Parts: sequence; structure tokens; C-alpha cells
Amino acid sequence: MAVSIEDIKKLRTMTGAGMMDCKNALAETGGDIEAAIEIIRKKGQAVAAKREDREAAEGCVLAGSKPGFAAVVALKCETDFVAKNESFRNLTKRILDAAVEAGAKSLDEVKALKLGDRTVEESITDEIGKTGEKMELGAYEYVEAPTVACYEHLGNKLATIVGLSDEGVDGYPGKEVAMQVAAMNPVSVSRDRVDQKVIDSEIAVAVEKTKEEQVRKAVEAALKKAGINPNLVDSEDHINSNITKGWLTEEEAEKAREIIKKTSEEKAANLPQAMIDNIVKGRLNKFYKENCLMEQEYHRDGSMTIEQYLNTVKNGLAVTEFRRVNLNAD
Repeated sequence: MAVSIEDIKKLRTMTGAGMMDCKNALAETGGDIEAAIEIIRKKGQAVAAKREDREAAEGCVLAGSKPGFAAVVALKCETDFVAKNESFRNLTKRILDAAVEAGAKSLDEVKALKLGDRTVEESITDEIGKTGEKMELGAYEYVEAPTVACYEHLGNKLATIVGLSDEGVDGYPGKEVAMQVAAMNPVSVSRDRVDQKVIDSEIAVAVEKTKEEQVRKAVEAALKKAGINPNLVDSEDHINSNITKGWLTEEEAEKAREIIKKTSEEKAANLPQAMIDNIVKGRLNKFYKENCLMEQEYHRDGSMTIEQYLNTVKNGLAVTEFRRVNLNAD
């Protein structure tokens, strides 16, 4: 039977599918709108199954809040073209709004929420049918606190949410902290909340780096004392290259190798543990100041930390928690 343009437009409005998809579905069902909708939905499921092994590296990240609760959602797709599509962005916003309204606390809970007569998961599958791209709910985070705030970075690839300890704080301080989290990517609110595995890793790196630096300083001093420029012999490749250029004789190169080997072994075997511990402590303290939110320099005024900035707003005001979702590599 002939399909009317009015029915095609109606089906497109209801499903968001392309004109030809709507026309073909109506033709297949003899103009039955409900049956045509089901065909389009099944097409979306089929496309989703075919695209399952594809990588969804692009997408849209949005954040929103209600009193005492904030959330951030990342809906992922394959290309930036689809990520900027109005239908895709609207779906992301609808998912976020539903999650905030429900106070959802897990990704699975969000997937099961209703958007009209469809679940979030089903709605994503429907959108896949429209675009032909793989899509997935890539991330969901939330915070609960007396005061909450959120920030969406330009381009909607990065968003943050934060909780503050006191009620009655206007929106500006929270937004400032949320922007700080976006820009500086802290690992924790405070040093006492840093994961022990992270601390252990930083200590191990600091110990190794300290030992290498002390050995290198000793080697450089020994080479200079012997009249050899340390920069000419800082690697075997440089030694060979500088011999070829005539900047270093074979005898000088061999002498440098002996000094490097002997000094390195002696210094490594006699490094004072107390000195290493002291340097490592300083490096760990520097790590805390750079990576713990309350100790970071305030992005608008480097003369104060975030803790000090919040105290100018209200004495004792603190960040309770934060979440950061970024689709791009930091």
C-alpha cells in the first residue's frame, strides 16, 4: 500500500528514525504505526548487536543537581559528529534528569530508569538504531552533601560535581571548587583520604628517584674531579657519538666508564637511610599539596589554598567529596 507523507512524519517524530527507515517500516506493516515502531526498535537492537565490538570513545558528559544531590552522566558513542547531534545530547540530558530526580546511586539503577514508556537502556538502543553507531552509558557518578555544585566544561567532554559540608552556602563557591576539580584533577579531598596503594606507589617512586639522583650527583662530581665533562659521557650512545666527533678520546671514554661504574656502586651501597627518608618525606608532602584538593592552590589566586579560600566564604567550610568524569585523556 502507499504510505502517506503525514504518517512518515508522524512516525519520525515518535521515533527519531530517518525518513526512509520510517517509510520502509510503514510499508512493511501496511501503515500500522505501532507495528512500525516495533520494527524500528528491533532494527536498533540488531544494529547494537552488530556494533558491540566497536569502541565508543566519544560522547557527551553532563552534570546536574537538586538540593543535597548531584550527578554526572557520560553517554558514549563512536564519533564526535554523533556526540554533537541534538538528539544524542537530548537523550543524555533526559538520562541525567531522570537520574537526579530518582537520586540514583548506581549505573545499573540508571539503566533501569524509565524515560516515558522505555527504560534508559532501551532508549539508548533506540538511539543506536537512528545513528548506526555503538552507544553505551559509559559513566555515572553522584555525591550527596548539605550543599552540592556542578560544572560542565566547554564541549561537554568533562564534568565535575562536588559536595560542601555546610548548608546555606550560595552557588558560587561550589562552582569555583567544581572548576578547580576540572582543571587540577585532584586524587583526593585531603591527604588522610588518599588510597594507601597510591601512597605506597608514590613512596616507591620517590625512593628510587632519590637514590638515582644521589648516585648521579656523586658520579658527576667524580668525573669533574678527573677533568671529564659529565655531559659527554651521560650515556653509552653519547660516549660513542662524541668519540666519533672527536670530542672524546678512547682513553677518556674508558676512564669515564670506570669512574661511572666504581662511583655508582660505591655510592649506591652507602646511601644514608635517614637522608633518603627525609627527601622522600618532602617529595610525598609535595605530592599531597599538588594532588589533594583542600591543599591545592586556588586556581584564581595562587596565594591561597582551596581550604583557605573556603574559609573566606565560611569558617570551617570544607569539601566532603567530589567526582570527575572526563572522556579525554588527562
